[in-house]
Amino acid sequence: MDMLELANEIGLAYALLAAVATWCVMRVLHPLAPRLNLLDFPVGRKDHAHPTPIIGGLAMVVGCIVVLPLIREHATATMLSFVAASLLLVGIGLYDDRYDLRWYWRVLAQVVAALIMIYGAGVSVANLGGVFGMGELGWISVPFTVFATVGIINAINMVDGADGLAGSLVAACLVMLACAAVYAGNPSLARISLVIAGAVCAFLLYNMRFPWQPRAKTFMGNAGSAWLGLLVAWVVFRLTQNSGHPVNPVLALWLLPIPVLDCLVLTVRRVREGRSPFSAGRDHIHHFMQDAGFGPTQAALVLTLFSLGTGLVAGQLMRLDVPNMLILAGFLALCLGWYALSTHRQRTLRFFAVLRALPVFGPMPERAHKARGRSEVPLPMVPGAGKHAAGSRSAGTTARRTARAVGKDGAAPAMAQSDADARADDPVNDVDPSDRHASARERLRNSA
Repeated sequence: MDMLELANEIGLAYALLAAVATWCVMRVLHPLAPRLNLLDFPVGRKDHAHPTPIIGGLAMVVGCIVVLPLIREHATATMLSFVAASLLLVGIGLYDDRYDLRWYWRVLAQVVAALIMIYGAGVSVANLGGVFGMGELGWISVPFTVFATVGIINAINMVDGADGLAGSLVAACLVMLACAAVYAGNPSLARISLVIAGAVCAFLLYNMRFPWQPRAKTFMGNAGSAWLGLLVAWVVFRLTQNSGHPVNPVLALWLLPIPVLDCLVLTVRRVREGRSPFSAGRDHIHHFMQDAGFGPTQAALVLTLFSLGTGLVAGQLMRLDVPNMLILAGFLALCLGWYALSTHRQRTLRFFAVLRALPVFGPMPERAHKARGRSEVPLPMVPGAGKHAAGSRSAGTTARRTARAVGKDGAAPAMAQSDADARADDPVNDVDPSDRHASARERLRNSA
């Protein structure tokens, strides 16, 4: 099979069409976001410096809803279930982005979306492929599928804390799922996966930082992260539960390692500390990396390359018939290692500071130099690195770099000092609150 035939079989044209449709929707909605009140303001737990449109999730959903019916390989019930679950999560997500819903309402909507997927589209986890000695799940199938779906949704939501990060990780996961589907002889699932990946890539053009785009022009919001989590779960379950094209479920863990790892470890740590897993905090993996000197784009690229590498290795191990229990044990060992490391903040910062000092990442930005200079407990110097290549943040510095705002749930979210400094110079904060949307509209017009 030549490259042209392969591209046609896996539906690259549909993926490109989804990317174009998503980009066009974002292009239309971006200047309208202030008028529609679809803005994320830098207040409370928000970690950015400027009012930013939260249209990414809506744009991706519209792009996929326009393109997926063109593939003509889905039952009507499946498409209706997809549209219903998508609209539910996007609607609740947009409402949450504007009014900050309590966590249990979000989880309830996620449970309902999972049930729509199970009973409307017939997608569920019925067999674990011998993991932990378990085969057919029987009556446990439905609650397990709901639990796994809600877990994936919240894992992606939790990692959506830096420009380009969640989108890059999901895009990498979807591409690897498409490759696994092609290898397993399931090209129709590969087409679906690539269509979603195309929409995500178009969103990343507005969400990642580039030399010509110093900050994100739009966010996916809770609407986008919840929807992507549902779609990843949907594709994973379809891939691993197809008796004609079986793929062991263990592989899925290595295709989305960072969100799953971060969510599991963070949940265990916060519960042990007597905190809610849904409380805000600066203890995600991307926060540690940024506090050690990585920029948002660097953190996104490093973690995405890590995901691609681990997915490739896990796939090759399965091809070599390495026992699935050993591959699963490797993932559990990775989780335990990250838990042991991240329990001690200073040690975690030292680890990432050593990585940041590698020549491939270039010199430390001036803003990171200033932040490092405020640290009271410097990290060990890295041989060959400049005097600002490593550093850490003491508790006092953390307090100075943190602006806390107590939300409805009683959580005390944090904001990086560098973002607070940027907000101090932001004209939006100098205008009367009644004029805030007008100012945001003007800023968006100038940036469009």
